[in-house]
Amino acid sequence: MDFDLTERQAFFRDSVKSFIDRHVRPRVDDYHAQIAEGDRWQPLSVIEDLKPKAREAGLWNLFMPPGGALQHVDESFAFEGEQLTNLEYALCAEEMGRILWSAEVFNCSAPDTGNMEVLHRYGTREQKEEWLAPLMRGEIRSAFLMTEPGVASSDATNIESSIERDGDEYVINGRKWWSSGAGDPRCKVAILMGKTDPEAHRYRQQSMVLMPMDAKGVTIHRALTVFGYDDAPHGHMEISLDNVRIPASNMLLGEGRGFEIAQGRLGPGRIHHCMRTIGAAEEALELMVRRLQSRTAFGKRIAEHSIWEQRVAEARTEIDCTRLLCLKAADMMDKAGNKEAKAEIAMIKVKAPNMALKVIDDAIQAFGGAGVSQDTPLAHSWAGIRTLRLADGPDEVHNRTIARLEYAKHAEKEG
Repeated sequence: MDFDLTERQAFFRDSVKSFIDRHVRPRVDDYHAQIAEGDRWQPLSVIEDLKPKAREAGLWNLFMPPGGALQHVDESFAFEGEQLTNLEYALCAEEMGRILWSAEVFNCSAPDTGNMEVLHRYGTREQKEEWLAPLMRGEIRSAFLMTEPGVASSDATNIESSIERDGDEYVINGRKWWSSGAGDPRCKVAILMGKTDPEAHRYRQQSMVLMPMDAKGVTIHRALTVFGYDDAPHGHMEISLDNVRIPASNMLLGEGRGFEIAQGRLGPGRIHHCMRTIGAAEEALELMVRRLQSRTAFGKRIAEHSIWEQRVAEARTEIDCTRLLCLKAADMMDKAGNKEAKAEIAMIKVKAPNMALKVIDDAIQAFGGAGVSQDTPLAHSWAGIRTLRLADGPDEVHNRTIARLEYAKHAEKEG
């Protein structure tokens, strides 16, 4: 097994790291100042100023995989991007994870990344021209509407929103929440999952459609907060859908194929989150070590107290173990496909957030009162990563997958 990076892998990782160090990190204070002033729900100039620089540097749409790795692809539709493999992108996404908002600078932020992959895999030529092209140019943003407040959405068969055919249109009714990105005024389209046939097989009841956010009957009621953070101007919105009419041509792939699309979308999306989470843990560990070495308590540097040696050592070990698992999952996705990497994707989805939360929590402890304040990024980072134990499937669902695959493996041996 070769753990050395290829020249291409090292080039993109180092290029992203260098760009963040030179252009993004110096603007962190500007970012927070702009969030605090004026209308919180407007795009931030600090990010918009950096996007052309990233694009000119060839660091744009890095997440989009090579055309040969996609199914249902319209090869005649060209897109701008570096076409990195999952493994190559993993190294870049980790660097982006060090500063929460930096992914948008490279047009690599959720939920747009997953939505763009869906459109590229499953969209028609017309759908791509209308929605994918402006998304990939960074002109608009998007949302993904799946979770609902009235049901346990960890089991997507529970989803109740209806998508009913009426002539040349579909009519959508329901209520969605945790619609991340829908607070941004640039959010022009949502990929929505709902039921087209409640009588079909339980995995053929669901479909996905493209819903313009300005369609009549779409009402954004409120921004949900994450431990008090509203994440403006991105937002996580609760939305009602009252007789929303969309063209029948806005159906993705075909009626009853929502689960098929979801599996194609959520595999890469889940691992993208994990990649960035490793970067957040690295950032927290660096902050923690610097703090421990700069403060004195009870006659010696805090770093010299044995409890902190233990915590720092555990953090380094856990980060490195998690990175190896993440890279293994990404490599398997590239070589064998998302389905064959199901266990590895589930394992990293559980491991990465739990690891990062422990590292960040220890870093908060090292900073004392400053750790839970706005004077460090730690509290916000912890809050955001805590949601990843729920987003894209809770820990319990992924552990269920891991256990069932393990049961099946040993049942085959016994047979």
